[in-house]
Amino acid sequence: MNPKIWLSSPHMGGKEFEYVKEAFDTNWIAPLGPHVNGLEQDIAIRLGENVHVAALSAGTAALHLALVQLGVQHRDEVICQSMTFSASANPIKYQGAIPIFVDSEPDTWNMDPYQLREAIRDRFARGKKPKAIIVVHLYGMPAKIEEILAVAKEFQIPVIEDAAEALGSIYKGRAAGTFGDFGILSFNGNKIITTSGGGALVSKNEEQIAHTRFLATQARDNMPHYQHSHVGYNYRMSNVCAGIGRGQMEVLTDRVNRRREINQYYREAFNGVEGISFLSEPSADYFSNFWLTTIIVDHPSYTRENIRLALEVDNIESRPLWKPMHLQPVFKGAPFYGEGVSERLFNKGLCLPSGSNLAEQDLQRVVRVVKRVLGI
Repeated sequence: MNPKIWLSSPHMGGKEFEYVKEAFDTNWIAPLGPHVNGLEQDIAIRLGENVHVAALSAGTAALHLALVQLGVQHRDEVICQSMTFSASANPIKYQGAIPIFVDSEPDTWNMDPYQLREAIRDRFARGKKPKAIIVVHLYGMPAKIEEILAVAKEFQIPVIEDAAEALGSIYKGRAAGTFGDFGILSFNGNKIITTSGGGALVSKNEEQIAHTRFLATQARDNMPHYQHSHVGYNYRMSNVCAGIGRGQMEVLTDRVNRRREINQYYREAFNGVEGISFLSEPSADYFSNFWLTTIIVDHPSYTRENIRLALEVDNIESRPLWKPMHLQPVFKGAPFYGEGVSERLFNKGLCLPSGSNLAEQDLQRVVRVVKRVLGI
C-alpha cells in the first residue's frame, strides 16, 4: 500500500522541543507557567490591534467562555453560521440556548449578511432578540466581516469571530479574530499551527480576558482557602502545551506561506479543467491562510465522491466540506435562514490534502489520482 497522505497533519518547526524541555528542566509541569504567559504575548503581538489573549485548553472552551461572558443562558437565542464544524455550535447547547442557523454566501462561503439581517428581523418579530452572533472564517477565508458587523451594530448584538481555521488570515490589513467582541483561535493538531490540543480567546477588553482566565481556572476566589463564588471551568492551557505553541508561533509565517503555495499548486494543476473550481479570495482586501484547499466538483461525468473514493483507495485522505449544522441530526428542528447555498457547497465540495509538511511528490500523487478520475 502507498504511504498515507494526510489531509492536514502536525508540522513541527524544531524549537518546540527546546521550550518543552525548558518546562521539564524547570519543573513547570503544572497547568500554568511562564510558557502560557509567553504564548499569550506571542499571539497578541502577532494579531496586533492591542488585543489581549487567554490561552485555553481548546477553541471550543474559548467559544464557551465567550458565551458565558455575554450572558447567554437557558432558552436564549444565538445566531450561528450553519456551514461550519460542530464546535462552533455545540457551546450554544452547553448553555441551554437555542442555535439559530444562517446560510452562507457564495463568495467566501461564510455567513451571508443579507440572510443574517433577515434572521434577526424575524426573531425580533417573534419577540426574541438574539444574544450573540457567531461568524466563522471558514477554511481560512475571512468572512464579509464589515457587512456582518454593520448588521450586528444596527441591532446591537455582540459578535464572536470563530477564527479557529484562520490564524494568519487578514482582511483589509487586520488579522482575522480581531474584529468582533471576542475572537476564537484553535491549536488542534490539524490546524495551521498546533499546541497538540488548545485554543485561545481574544478580546480588546483586558478585563474580559482577565475574567476569562479566572473562569478557566475553576473561578477560585482570591482567598487563602478554596472559595468559589462563580461556576468555574477547567479550561486553562498547560505550560507544556504552551511550550509547543511558542515554538510553532516562530514558524507561523512559513506555515501560511506554504499552505498558500500548495493552494497555488493545485490551481495550476487543474487550471482550465471543466467542472473544477476553487474557493478564492474575492478581492485584494482578503488574504487567506488557505488552511485547507477546497474545490467544488460540478460536472456530469464525475462527482466529489468519485474523487474522494479514488483518493481513499490510494491511501490519500480527503474530506467533504463541512455538513451544515441545520442538516445535522443533533440540531434537528433548529431555525434556519437561507436559500440552500451551504447545502449545495456540501454536496459538491471537497477538501484536498493541504498540510504544510507535504512534499512535492505527495502533491504530484494527489493530482495524478484526481486527473485519472477526471479522465485527463
